[in-house]
Amino acid sequence: MDLFIPDIYAQSIYTINYKKLKKNGIKCLLFDLDNTLVPYKTMEPTPKIKDLFSIISNEFKIIIISNSGKNRLRPFKEQLNLDVAYSSRKPMKTKYKKIMSLYHFKEDEIACVGDQLLTDILGANRMGFTSILVNKLAPFETVPTRINRFFEKFIARRLAKKKLLVKGEYYN
Repeated sequence: MDLFIPDIYAQSIYTINYKKLKKNGIKCLLFDLDNTLVPYKTMEPTPKIKDLFSIISNEFKIIIISNSGKNRLRPFKEQLNLDVAYSSRKPMKTKYKKIMSLYHFKEDEIACVGDQLLTDILGANRMGFTSILVNKLAPFETVPTRINRFFEKFIARRLAKKKLLVKGEYYN
């Protein structure tokens, strides 16, 4: 169960303490796309995301890592002028290892931000990265995500029962 416990639990990408991450040696931020940065049906970055990324990109290498395909990530890559890792097959280690190799980051220099325990948090924890859970942005999700959420409910209940992760009790 430890692999499902995030290091940080924040309400959203806008409430993460980026200064503390920098102070703790984080150099690279891997952001999930769907329901972390934008709702699934939003096809391009919002002005608020553009503003946030323009600020934090001075301190961190930012990469969007998603299980979605190349066409879904293209507008975000182009409009935010950052790198993306599409069809990542999270929580598998392959794309994470490729990112580490390509950009020469160590495990303790990377933080992953996402809204799902079974993909984002599990993947980050398996790699030894700092894992950051945020609340999902919208109720609509794809069928694979709905299946993940079904299983995630059981995990979340067990973690809440042990007071390891309680919805709405944020920590950093």
